[in-house]
Amino acid sequence: MGSRASQSPSHREPETHSFPELESDVEKSSLELTPPDAITYPEGGGRGWAVALGAAAALFSTFGMANAFGVFQEYYMTHQLSHESPSTVSWIGSIQLFFLFATGIFSGPLFDRYGEKVLWPSAVLYVFSVMMTSICKELWQFMLAQGILGGLSMGMVLGPSMAATGQYFNKKRGAAMGISVAGSSVGAVIFPIALSRMFQIPHIGFGWAVRICGFIMAAVLALACIAIKARLPPKKGKFFMPEAFKDVPYDTTIASVFLMLLGMFIPFFYLPTFAIGEGMSVQLASYLVSILNGASFFGRAIPGILADKFGRFNMLCASALSTGILIFCWPSMKTNAELIVFAALYGFCSGAIVSLMAVCLVQLAPNPQNIGTYYGMGMTVCSIAALIGPPINGALVTKYGGFHEASIFSGTAVILGAVGIAVTKHVTGKGLFAKI
Repeated sequence: MGSRASQSPSHREPETHSFPELESDVEKSSLELTPPDAITYPEGGGRGWAVALGAAAALFSTFGMANAFGVFQEYYMTHQLSHESPSTVSWIGSIQLFFLFATGIFSGPLFDRYGEKVLWPSAVLYVFSVMMTSICKELWQFMLAQGILGGLSMGMVLGPSMAATGQYFNKKRGAAMGISVAGSSVGAVIFPIALSRMFQIPHIGFGWAVRICGFIMAAVLALACIAIKARLPPKKGKFFMPEAFKDVPYDTTIASVFLMLLGMFIPFFYLPTFAIGEGMSVQLASYLVSILNGASFFGRAIPGILADKFGRFNMLCASALSTGILIFCWPSMKTNAELIVFAALYGFCSGAIVSLMAVCLVQLAPNPQNIGTYYGMGMTVCSIAALIGPPINGALVTKYGGFHEASIFSGTAVILGAVGIAVTKHVTGKGLFAKI
């Protein structure tokens, strides 16, 4: 394959990536990659938008259900796992989130090598994990079925779906990936409402409520697997790219996203519990998760579109700042109206983090054939934050008997993540006010 050294001096550098100064040893490590200069993007078209919508369907079934864990948390604490502490129960959801992100270390490179073929077995395994969750009764069973198996299979669907979308878009990547991630918000609205209502119907109960959701996921995932197609030829060469961590902007972006994920999930896990403690009815409290995730639909789509205009790192920084401020304000919300407004605002601001963190990590890949690998390696590191964040908050709630200390911890972490994005902009050499 041609290299940069063999190109004509008059050849103009294309807009394939935003940080040409980051390429260094990373591109040289995979000699069989298509040169970035030879790759163009359709920026949509029937196939491109079909892939984006297919990714939205995949995230509807996977990340959407993960975002609905607050309903499971409340149900487990009053039924099967009523003898366990909130911190212990939250480990189920945090382990699921950990593996959802950590599996990217395999799912991203596998997609770069084998394309959409990795989706079908992953989808089947995920539906199997949902069906196994429906018959669980003990903590260790929920940990295995919903936490470990569910998280692993979710991640094997999530990584390829996001990477495939990135292959079709460059200038419109923020909008396309924002729309894809917004699919998870639709799932996170529908599943909590459906589950909370079915949990209360005696002849349905927990088991069939979860199984019905599993059947819905099976149909939606089948459509997603048909729609998602890789555009670029398979990458050959190295499976992992540890030399990517030599790029300082990549490292600071990962550290920033790590801090954001460490603190941002506390309302997803504990908002219904907090609301019930403030006197809200159990049914209305369960709807808070749906309100939060309904607002996050717009938070994941609109900022993604704006990011293409004003800069993706700029929008991520602004989203993290607003999310951190809202977490600090959370314990002051007392009435039903205040909690509903908080859920909507938090859903919008935090939703932008979820979509833009993926966009920023993908943007740092010097070659689009490495998008899956860059995304997967970055999210694997950040997955540790998703693992330890909710249990830390649960321990703080248990120790202090309230949410003030947990909100201080989580809000500070997210604000520091925003500061980290500002540092990333500085180390690129383009300045704090650059459009990147």
